[in-house]
Amino acid sequence: MRYTVALTGGIGSGKSTVANAFADLGINVIDADIIARQVVEPGTPALKAIADHFGPQLIAADGTLQRRLLRERIFSQPEEKAWLDALLHPLIQQETQRQLQRVSSPYLLWVVPLLVENALYKKANRVLVVDVTPETQRQRTMLRDGVSRRHVEQILAAQATREARLAVADDVIDNNGAPDAIASDVARLHARYLALAAQFVSQEKP
Repeated sequence: MRYTVALTGGIGSGKSTVANAFADLGINVIDADIIARQVVEPGTPALKAIADHFGPQLIAADGTLQRRLLRERIFSQPEEKAWLDALLHPLIQQETQRQLQRVSSPYLLWVVPLLVENALYKKANRVLVVDVTPETQRQRTMLRDGVSRRHVEQILAAQATREARLAVADDVIDNNGAPDAIASDVARLHARYLALAAQFVSQEKP
């Protein structure tokens, strides 16, 4: 089994920026958000099921899923969110397992936005939280996605609190500043994780 560092953070926290920094250091990254997009690509059974359930208006002219429209639907209707989760979560888990078989770096960075909500932190050797203030989350998400403050508030309400994420963290990166400020944090943590992974491997050997 590969030493696994689970990376999480709320919406707009900068998880992708941090994950890319680890990838630049040669670490394999499995990102649940990317996989969630892959399982609903044009032509997939999941995309057809979504169109059948929610209506064809959720499919753009180029055949892709209108993710923002879907988010607006499910965050105002909990039962619809539950239906979507039941459809997608098994597919995401299946693809995650497939990618796990191909990991070759000394440790794995597993990016999971809902790590706390689904208690998945128990499956990782270590938890890294990208931490920002709720107001930073609001401003970044509104700017990035072009959505209203009210919509962002709905997303924040559906996610674990900042305190709940920090409660399970082994390591924290403060990402309230400029994106380039995290490079030194990533380098420091990378060295630590390499050492922990080596120790893990030595303990695994008979």
